[in-house]
Amino acid sequence: MDIRNTAIIAHVDHGKTTLLDGLLKQSKTFRDNEAAMGQELIMDSNDQERERGITILAKNTAIVYKDTKINIIDTPGHADFGGEVERTLNMADGAILLIDAQEGPMPQTKFVLKKALEMGLRVIIVINKIDKPNADIIRAIDKTYDLILELAQNESQLDIPIHYAIGREGKAWEKLPDNPSEDADLTPILDAILKHIPAPLSEQSAPLKMLVSALDYDDYMGKYAIGKITSGRIQKNMPISVISSAGIKKGKIEKIYFTQGLKKYEVEEAMAGDIVSVAGAKEASIGDTISSPDDDKALPAIELEEPTLSISIYANTSPFAGREGKFVTARHLHDRIKKELETNISMKLNTTESGEFVLSGRGELHLSVFIETLRREGYELQVGKPKVITKIIDGKVYEPLEELTIDVNRDYVSAIIGEINKRRGAITHQTENSDQSTRLVFEVTTRGILGLRNVLLNLSKGTAVVNSLFLKYVPQGTEIPKLRNGVLIAFESGKAVTYGLNIAQQRGATFIHPGTEVYTGMIIGLNSREDDMEINVTKEKKLTNVRASNSDIATILTPPVSMSLEQCIDFLEDDELLEVTPQNLRLRKRILNYNDRLKAQRKNKSD
Repeated sequence: MDIRNTAIIAHVDHGKTTLLDGLLKQSKTFRDNEAAMGQELIMDSNDQERERGITILAKNTAIVYKDTKINIIDTPGHADFGGEVERTLNMADGAILLIDAQEGPMPQTKFVLKKALEMGLRVIIVINKIDKPNADIIRAIDKTYDLILELAQNESQLDIPIHYAIGREGKAWEKLPDNPSEDADLTPILDAILKHIPAPLSEQSAPLKMLVSALDYDDYMGKYAIGKITSGRIQKNMPISVISSAGIKKGKIEKIYFTQGLKKYEVEEAMAGDIVSVAGAKEASIGDTISSPDDDKALPAIELEEPTLSISIYANTSPFAGREGKFVTARHLHDRIKKELETNISMKLNTTESGEFVLSGRGELHLSVFIETLRREGYELQVGKPKVITKIIDGKVYEPLEELTIDVNRDYVSAIIGEINKRRGAITHQTENSDQSTRLVFEVTTRGILGLRNVLLNLSKGTAVVNSLFLKYVPQGTEIPKLRNGVLIAFESGKAVTYGLNIAQQRGATFIHPGTEVYTGMIIGLNSREDDMEINVTKEKKLTNVRASNSDIATILTPPVSMSLEQCIDFLEDDELLEVTPQNLRLRKRILNYNDRLKAQRKNKSD
């Protein structure tokens, strides 16, 4: 059977997983009575993927069309998960690039297309969502051609076929349809894959070579190594070598699996060009080479962009430590992080002498998704403020610079530009969109982007769409002033009461409800002024014999501000921590005692 290995790549929310749903259903991969036929986002099985509406983990499946097996890899669209894109494109020989007909090429479109062209993949462009009311198809095509001219590695890559689609309805066309509501299906995209994407180069008689691009686990067989066989063949019970930077280890193939739809099925052997999962390579890690036992030459390793952001993670030390979690010690935390690093190859770990775990990643979302995973698995931990990773080049400090793209209603443009200016950003482009919004493109350091998304959402009343993409390292600029006000801090431990919270709300916005248990040094709100303020929110109103006036009978509080995990992380300053448990997120000061905090502040000023 012929083979085609295809990745689906795009900016976040341009319709990759939805298109894959249609391809799986229309290729009759599932029976009509299977539950998957009635599902959406079939490949997004992770809870956070479904909740956030984004693909986080790259996944591969396969369909059969016209006696050809088409292996399809669904990749993330968010720049923070670029490591998933980089490692999985190694398994592909071509890629379908989806572009939203209204938004046109976006920051991650540029990133994924650049990677695909650098790897020599044959690309098919699909202009998706052509039925959107504000779709500007001609503009999207023009911008796409501009991007191809900028990124093409040679002249042959300038000839890229373009198709059109409404992925949500399972429709596609080779030419722009006059009437998108007419009957259609995804056959044009399947035909384009067979026509334009080459079959994998296969050397069947050469020694076995397979680059491990992903790992999977189950309780029955343990670790599975996933990758494309570059040359030779792999057979059940075959002895192998696993080649890594640390040396060569021996193993034996115990099981070989192909994937079709959502299911794995076992086979006795596989050939060059196949994408397989194999059990038996217990020592394999992502980037290692599985080869014949008498061949010690490794395939080129997967090249990854470097992390730009780090965050410190600690075992929970708050007064409430151990109350709500299943795994609460530093050892538990370290073991889980080490396990994550086996598959999350763009994340790095450094352990300091004081015992803190410093995780480095691509961005705030990349790190916060892992923290949320820990929380859901029953871990308690504390995290500090994210820090930008700098480099020393020729004796000078360099920091990462990003391209920041913001689509926002025209009414808020001035406020957005003013906020970016405060963060030492520079505007490079401003264009008017067809839907009464404006696209602003800035160059701003990663340091200036920290904590920005929450501010922009507040300034735009929740309407701003924010995307960023790493550009390069530049000499470190001037210090960015503190942009957040001080906080309201619980002065006494106990349960917050309405009377105490009412006093707190006269000073600023609160984060907790009456009845919430607090501890000394816990942050319970945002001050309306620049300095921090201690408040006793557990304080009850003193009772007297004098009957209260009607105004005193019922105190009505403003609802507290509720923040997500990402918003809490964005909120942090250097002297603060976020306590994360399966049940709660609590902001706190690093030093809980007020007098000890004052001493530390005086010491820092004197230093």
